[in-house]
Amino acid sequence: MKLPKLIVFDMDGVLIDVSRSYREAVRKTARLFLQGAKGGEKLPDPLFPLDDLARLKQTGGLNNDWDLAAQSISLLFTLVVVPEYAAHPDYSSRFEKTIMGCDVSLLADFLSSSTTPLMDLLEKYGKHREPFISACFQGDVGAGNIIKQIFQEIFLGHSLFRSIYRIKTRFFRGEGLISQEGPLIAKDILAELAGNHLLAIATGRPRVEADYPLDHFNIRQYFSLMVTLDDCIREEEMNFRERRERISLSKPNPYMLDLIPRLLDTTFGECYYLGDMPDDMLAAASSRTGYRGIGIVLSSLDRERQRKELLQAGAACIIEDFSVLPEMLACETLPVKS
Repeated sequence: MKLPKLIVFDMDGVLIDVSRSYREAVRKTARLFLQGAKGGEKLPDPLFPLDDLARLKQTGGLNNDWDLAAQSISLLFTLVVVPEYAAHPDYSSRFEKTIMGCDVSLLADFLSSSTTPLMDLLEKYGKHREPFISACFQGDVGAGNIIKQIFQEIFLGHSLFRSIYRIKTRFFRGEGLISQEGPLIAKDILAELAGNHLLAIATGRPRVEADYPLDHFNIRQYFSLMVTLDDCIREEEMNFRERRERISLSKPNPYMLDLIPRLLDTTFGECYYLGDMPDDMLAAASSRTGYRGIGIVLSSLDRERQRKELLQAGAACIIEDFSVLPEMLACETLPVKS
């Protein structure tokens, strides 16, 4: 009997279009973070193009969009005059007082003159982390992590944020951008794949945020299993307690991919990981399970650049249309597309 194949999907940019949710949340987080600074009225809106942000994300190590937001803001702050970090017992008030003393005039002039500001700053300064930004990216929501809290309020919106974190929003009162997400793969294709193979999800989202689109778009039934950021964090904490060292298990670490076969506890043939980032392909290539990476460029603003970067990171092939996937997976040998 022919064994089913294991097909593991990333979520963002693969199953779900996040160009108007997570990516836009990064831009809005950066802008809201700068609100109240001297010269803020000169800042362009939006601060930077989405394709510029996408190129920054493609550089690797930023699979988590909280990290992407923090890195984006830190790059912007290479051109911000920052005063001494204001003293105040409340983290929110401390942040607001410090921002009021910042001067963003030089940054505003630069953003108005560059079409790729993030990449220009990255080339000049590298992945620099300004001390003030580092201080605003410590801890968790409601406990001092300003960047993560602003991001979560923008992404989730008032009601969902409050239901998850059990606190009121402090920086944003509008509708959550999570409502702007849409599916990238049709249900009939998922149904066909699920009828012949084992389907699973490995995503850097927290579980509660990964559950939302599965239920909202009614596609949960097609997947046998999902592993999320929560699984990585739980294992990271266990490792820390046992070994007293911090090791990130998020992609490009293959931990999630290798965890899936252990949790499924069933026999399968070949296995594939569908992702849209070089880190996804690196995780597949370094997995003990033997995944082959399939690069997805459906939601890319620059498909040719993303195609090249995914192939360089080890993708076995690239697809631009999910309609070809069932036939591809039916082949004994995966066709290579350069």
